[in-house]
Amino acid sequence: MLPAMARRAAAALTPPDESALQAAALDHLARFAATEAGLRRVLERRVARWARAAEAAGVAEVAVQAQQARRFAAAIAARLAAAGAVNDADFAAARASRLVRSGRSQRAIAAHLAAKGVDAETARAALEAGEGGDLAAALALARRRRLGPFAAAPGGDEAPPDEEEGSRRALAILARAGFGQETARRALAMERDAAEALLLRLRHG
Repeated sequence: MLPAMARRAAAALTPPDESALQAAALDHLARFAATEAGLRRVLERRVARWARAAEAAGVAEVAVQAQQARRFAAAIAARLAAAGAVNDADFAAARASRLVRSGRSQRAIAAHLAAKGVDAETARAALEAGEGGDLAAALALARRRRLGPFAAAPGGDEAPPDEEEGSRRALAILARAGFGQETARRALAMERDAAEALLLRLRHG
């Protein structure tokens, strides 16, 4: 009988079959939200790790076996999406809402969703359905960076005397985050009470 270490080494060089990849997919989904494309990439990375180790160990026909495993990965991701275990629209809506609350612009959110494998139409629907949009996200960033209506806490010190320089700096920060000039100016010019009320609605919406 092989020692435990040898058995583990042999198992590591066994090509990932459909059953193993299915188990890996379910384990990933138990811990993380994912899109169909994102889940497929997770499984493909698992296949790639096996292929590198197998090639280094001199296993024969690695490329053929890796290609078959990648086909399993695509089929598993598609099957779980069809079963509702993976839902790109739900993922996009939840992620877009979270990113708006964290102060990410719609441009940045769209790029993030694309990188996660969400198609443009699904991403656009999620952004259009979101509460608050770019103005709320700009205010969330302004509050985190203490800009505009959040530049001075209630009852605290007044804003610095060089308001023009402060305004330019605040606009530059929001621009770098992907917000358009009109949205940035609206956010920075808003009264604090109104800004807080909008962010409160966003948090509980």
